[in-house]
Amino acid sequence: MEYTQGVRFDSLGLSPEIMRAIGQRNIQVSTPVQAGCIPPMMDWQDVIAKAPTGTGKTFAYGIPIVEHVDAEDESVQAVILAPTRELAIQITDEIRMLSTFKPGVRCVCLYGGQPIGKQIDMLKKRPQIVVATPGRLSDHMKRRTVRVETAQTVVLDEADRMLDMGFIHDVTRLLDRMNKRKNLGLFSATISREVMDIAWVYQRDAAEITVREDEQNKPDIKQFRMEVAQNEKADAIARILEETGFDRCMAFCNTKGSTERITKFLQMQGVDAQCIHGDIPQKRREQVMDLFRQGKLRVFVSTDVAARGIDVDDVDMVFNCDVPDENQDYVHRIGRTGRAKRQGVAVTFIADYPSKMRIDDIAQKTRNEIMPVKFGPDGKLMAVEP
Repeated sequence: MEYTQGVRFDSLGLSPEIMRAIGQRNIQVSTPVQAGCIPPMMDWQDVIAKAPTGTGKTFAYGIPIVEHVDAEDESVQAVILAPTRELAIQITDEIRMLSTFKPGVRCVCLYGGQPIGKQIDMLKKRPQIVVATPGRLSDHMKRRTVRVETAQTVVLDEADRMLDMGFIHDVTRLLDRMNKRKNLGLFSATISREVMDIAWVYQRDAAEITVREDEQNKPDIKQFRMEVAQNEKADAIARILEETGFDRCMAFCNTKGSTERITKFLQMQGVDAQCIHGDIPQKRREQVMDLFRQGKLRVFVSTDVAARGIDVDDVDMVFNCDVPDENQDYVHRIGRTGRAKRQGVAVTFIADYPSKMRIDDIAQKTRNEIMPVKFGPDGKLMAVEP
């Protein structure tokens, strides 16, 4: 079933505790994916939801999960799998917020890169909700430090990404172990062949929710492309920031080396910039992301590892320092801006002919208009005449 609008949360029959937690965020109306998913999940029905990034999927499954938890029961009652540690941390924060007024509901986050001993200590507190990356959850199960056989609800968030990243065997092994579940939720930006295979094997009579990217849900993002020499990208970012005055931006690069270079050159220009990539220790990555979430960092430079993992509603602008290799990565990158009904801006730098061919292909396949711009004689951005 297709959903294009939400409903008021107070029409969904939620508990006073959940309504109070939502009220703290000053949210009264659900998003379309929440309106579509909460009722069937509350009724323990399987759900397969196709919805664009940034449409409020965490609340769509998080609210029914928190509503269903029996605080007196100390066994694992829900498992949420996420492809990246960043997304797992983000989901855990949201679940804990929803549980604010439900004493005794505990949530743990399990991911690689963090000392396993610390996680074992948290598991000893008997959490009912486990949020995890598939690899680290498998590690804990092998060590017998967590038992998930009792889980009643299982959710795969960003299912397409998780299966693309090679986690399919981990995921199916985990689902086979959690065979007492009452419902399984698959949440995905695209319904790939692998997602369909999981749905076919593990779901029964699933409620299908599709949130179309119509004008109401589609982010309002002005998209530009700009020819910039390889060694002048940081300079271009600094000039654009000076002109626009934007103070919360994300810059995406394809490689670890590129993120390091762009960050260093921005810092040399006096721009407050930090980067994360796969070689940076997890603790440092979390510190950088926290700074950005709190509005204490002007430019957050990253490889695609964080494209789906950081959820900030008011990113002013996204820079693609390199044209991404996958069309879907372009969509996820620029989707960091233009959220919460604000207009966003995305600028992609073109340094060579292959990059130009890639951006032409992205524009065509994703049906986005990406306008060419350049610096005018006065240093301000201006359209390039065709």
